[in-house]
Amino acid sequence: MRSTIRHLLASGVLGVALVATALPAQAATTSAVVFNTGHLDLVDVAYEAGTLEVGVHDEDNDIEYGADEVKLIVKRQAKVTVPADPAYAFLGTPGVSKVWVLPQIENTNLIWPGIAAEEIEAGVFAGDALTLSVQSVTGPGQLAIYTENAVGQPTILADSGDGLPDAITVTAGDHAHANWAFGRAGTYCVTVRAAGTLAATGQQVTSAPATLRFTVKA
Repeated sequence: MRSTIRHLLASGVLGVALVATALPAQAATTSAVVFNTGHLDLVDVAYEAGTLEVGVHDEDNDIEYGADEVKLIVKRQAKVTVPADPAYAFLGTPGVSKVWVLPQIENTNLIWPGIAAEEIEAGVFAGDALTLSVQSVTGPGQLAIYTENAVGQPTILADSGDGLPDAITVTAGDHAHANWAFGRAGTYCVTVRAAGTLAATGQQVTSAPATLRFTVKA
């Protein structure tokens, strides 16, 4: 992965970046950077020196963070009514329930959540495939990650409402976006990890778990 925020602070590079570009506001302490807008790969998978890693990539400023280095804010503006279509019943009562959605299609007022394996070269993993496991979600409501096609029909990638873990297939070199929907306001911790089989040896490698922290505003 690219250097984390701590490495940049140590090198002095971040000081220059803060002057040159508008970075997200930091929390009152320096322990985490707070994001409530911007293009973020919430799950950025990389493989370096025999280790599979999962982090968060700020695409707007090209800075890589550990999951524990960021706090993610889901703003009130993300609150919407579940579409009046039975296909969306996994989010609640269609046409009635409210959910907070970080959208698949960019909305500059909200975080635009991505899932990426752009740093992994073709041929490293068997079939160029990795598995992203959503292992646990703690919080006041469920989390669903899903995509929508051109006619608005959903494909569920992960849903804590019907049990976890759920597995999402990620292709080496790819970058994709999906909707992240939270059922209630409050604080969530979402733990993910990545795994893949090395093409050269058949060995399976697994990342350490990474826990994302979200605050969903009422």
